[in-house]
Amino acid sequence: MGYVCPLDWRYGSEEMKKLFRVDNLIRNYVNVEVAIMAGLEEAGLAPRGCADAVHRCSSHLDASEVYRREVALGHDIASLAYILGESCGECGKYVHLGATSYDVVDTAWALIIRDALGIVRSKLKEVIDKLSKLAREHRDDLMIGRTHGQHALPITAGFKFANYVYEFTRSYERLVEVEKRVVRSKISGAVGTMAGWLGRGLIVEEAASRYLGLEPHTISTQVAPRDGFAELIAALAILASQLDRFALEVRELSRTEIGEMYESEARVGSSAMPHKRNPVTAERISGLARIARSLCVAALENIPLMHERDLTNSSAERILIPHAFLVVDQMLEDANRLVRVLSIDREAMLNNLAVTKGAIMTEAVTIRLVQKGVPRHEAHRILMEVTRAMKPGETLEQALRNHEVLSKYLTADEIKELVNPAKYLGNYLELIERGLRYSEKVMMR
Repeated sequence: MGYVCPLDWRYGSEEMKKLFRVDNLIRNYVNVEVAIMAGLEEAGLAPRGCADAVHRCSSHLDASEVYRREVALGHDIASLAYILGESCGECGKYVHLGATSYDVVDTAWALIIRDALGIVRSKLKEVIDKLSKLAREHRDDLMIGRTHGQHALPITAGFKFANYVYEFTRSYERLVEVEKRVVRSKISGAVGTMAGWLGRGLIVEEAASRYLGLEPHTISTQVAPRDGFAELIAALAILASQLDRFALEVRELSRTEIGEMYESEARVGSSAMPHKRNPVTAERISGLARIARSLCVAALENIPLMHERDLTNSSAERILIPHAFLVVDQMLEDANRLVRVLSIDREAMLNNLAVTKGAIMTEAVTIRLVQKGVPRHEAHRILMEVTRAMKPGETLEQALRNHEVLSKYLTADEIKELVNPAKYLGNYLELIERGLRYSEKVMMR
């Protein structure tokens, strides 16, 4: 096939790949040059009609032509400016006037990132919507809650899903917020002072930004502040880690000895073992999350550039920005698939809930004993001793009834109620609804 990077053929959707292909990158570079020309017109630094003229003469520009010229010049934006200057007639002599290469590059990145964030948010919303439905569908389905990998207290599957709805919604908010800081035009010349526009730089900036539908950075050096790019990559990495957390949940709960959730998609689980039902979609999410997180280091190291800028960020960003989006895009594609094929085994959840023979209900018993006058620390100590002394096959209910001290505080009916997991779910219904309402409110903004 001739590919080096799996993102070229294995991972990422076609709609996301299109944004980062060379032809689209060059198309956006040209759009920014046209916008700057519109600004030059507005400022009286170029004749009227030149923006339209450059737009027309660049309509059939082949991206490969830019990179062929770069071989000789050693600079991609200079190559583009030369080509436009040579092919756009009288208006060609004004192309890139007073501008610097990163007026074009950073503003083009803003346009591409705006589109990429739109795709990410759309797919993330799909995941949130599907999980919200699962939260409502399984609102009352009892299962064990686990902390430190150990059985803790009863919860419901709906409560578990509602927590993921809340967390993913926070990432949705994060992506909306980061767009405000990173999707901005940077049109300010060689060191950011706009000197090449002879005191009319603010006019050039405003007209060019309006042409592109962007707000400008308030102030910049030769480049846009790199904290915005770092924040963007970090926000994507946080989302990737949340997706990883959900995928890990599915992987853990699909273990043979647990079996509460599993991927029901029909496929070969193992090339060697026909019986295997491997959580491969969830595992791919977890694997790709490691790549997304690793990109944060390069993004953070791009912030400290020398003086008004150096070139160290450029090569890194050509790799990390497309890769961050394509990796997260694939993870969201997989997450949507995972939620769609996720099968939930209610019987397994109930069976696992009973594994400890009721020992998970000791907190409920502790609280009742405190209500009856037993100091909390004393009740805690006694119940710890009770659970550790339970005989094989003995239930907590039986142990409590047979305990010389506790049986004096608790009646048989009370004990029966206290060891019922369905009676110890707290405010789970209100919390589920609160989480889902929060998500709905955010999505409506």
